[in-house]
Amino acid sequence: MDVHRDFAQIAIVEAGVVVDAGRVDCRPEALRAWAAQLTVDDQVALEATGNSDAIAGLLSQHAGRVVVSNPLKTRAIAEAKIKTDKVDARILAQLLAVDFLPPVWLPDDRTAMLRRMSTARASLVRQRTQTKNRVHAVLHRNLMPRPPATDLFGKTGRAWLETLPLPKDEQDAVTSLLRQLDFLNTELAAADRAIAQQVVGDQAVRRLMTIPGVDVIVAVSIIAAVGDFSRFESPDKLVAYLGLHPKVRQSGNSPAIHSHITKTGRASTRGMLVEAAWVAAKAPGPLRAFYHRVKNRRGFQIAVVATARKMLVLAWHLVTKDEDYAFARPSLVAFKRRKLELAAGAPRDSRRGAGYDYNDKQLRRFERELVQKSEQAYERLVASWQPSRPAGADRIDFHPTPETETTPART
Repeated sequence: MDVHRDFAQIAIVEAGVVVDAGRVDCRPEALRAWAAQLTVDDQVALEATGNSDAIAGLLSQHAGRVVVSNPLKTRAIAEAKIKTDKVDARILAQLLAVDFLPPVWLPDDRTAMLRRMSTARASLVRQRTQTKNRVHAVLHRNLMPRPPATDLFGKTGRAWLETLPLPKDEQDAVTSLLRQLDFLNTELAAADRAIAQQVVGDQAVRRLMTIPGVDVIVAVSIIAAVGDFSRFESPDKLVAYLGLHPKVRQSGNSPAIHSHITKTGRASTRGMLVEAAWVAAKAPGPLRAFYHRVKNRRGFQIAVVATARKMLVLAWHLVTKDEDYAFARPSLVAFKRRKLELAAGAPRDSRRGAGYDYNDKQLRRFERELVQKSEQAYERLVASWQPSRPAGADRIDFHPTPETETTPART
């Protein structure tokens, strides 16, 4: 099926013969009527598009197998000299017939819902950022000074905005933008509450929140992108899935060339991991030591991406092994979990709960000092680290010279 918004072009392969089967309307009633003729012996292929999940869900009730292909990997269609709907449908059918179609993983209903909620929240955040930037643009083009408050859109910042000598039309524009900002803040709070209600009892989310820099939004973004962690046999597979591993080019006897990360997978999740890595790089612990070690050799940009990759590897281990982060700060973790419960609508208790310990400055200082010792232990561990020697290096014959006979060889 070569799927479009309103219709899908059909091609059928049977006994090695390809036949064009016309079009079917992409409405639920038409799709159900067409799918009724399918049996468990039939297989259906279509490329991943905006409506492919819904179509695959309808067809899977009748067909024995439904494959949603990754369009980036279906190069036979992208590189076709003659590209029409019929040609695309024929190629998909032929690739499916020989089982050479690169499929994509279809999320379950809950994971698909979390993806939609995360995407909607990210859209609200982008709109809010654009609105704030438009206010700053008004001030910039009217030669206004920098705001005295750290938060221009807080109570102090808004009071300062009212005192600015702006033209009447610019004042009206700022007032309108502030109304839009208030609306977006209300919608964003509602989105956060809806997400919190869905994941408040999710153990995977609560475990991911033990990692420094990971709050409920970052944890949900990871869960929504990954779904079932057990489908990745190693953390390297998960890193590749989200595009945080470098590109490698090698041919013949030439050495491998490593370049930028591939940036495949969900860009929003990758961006949130990088933002979480910036926070982890400032908090005491082994992750901060790792960031500084890479930064000293490669610079801060590569270091923060490497830290994001490390955090994703850590997430795979925590979820698959059902463990919390070993170097987490208990009071901070309890505070984040209590904040999640309150966002989900839990009643506020006047008594001191589990998250209240984070207000104890002495306890926070004690936990920071304890985690700093783990950071120092990591620094000592990797201080003399060297890349592993190539295979067979330990079998090289060593013939001492007069200069080396009196000096032991370093190993």
